[in-house]
Amino acid sequence: MSSVHRNVIKHKIGLLNLAAELGNVSLACKVMGFSRDTFYRY
Repeated sequence: MSSVHRNVIKHKIGLLNLAAELGNVSLACKVMGFSRDTFYRY
């Protein structure tokens, strides 16, 4: 797996983990700079 793919996966996992930790999808998306639509696609 290339380093680009690893970085993408790290960002996705980071967003999902932050949402779980905060218990708030909207806030996690705002902090990480993603849209809620992107979150739900992940």
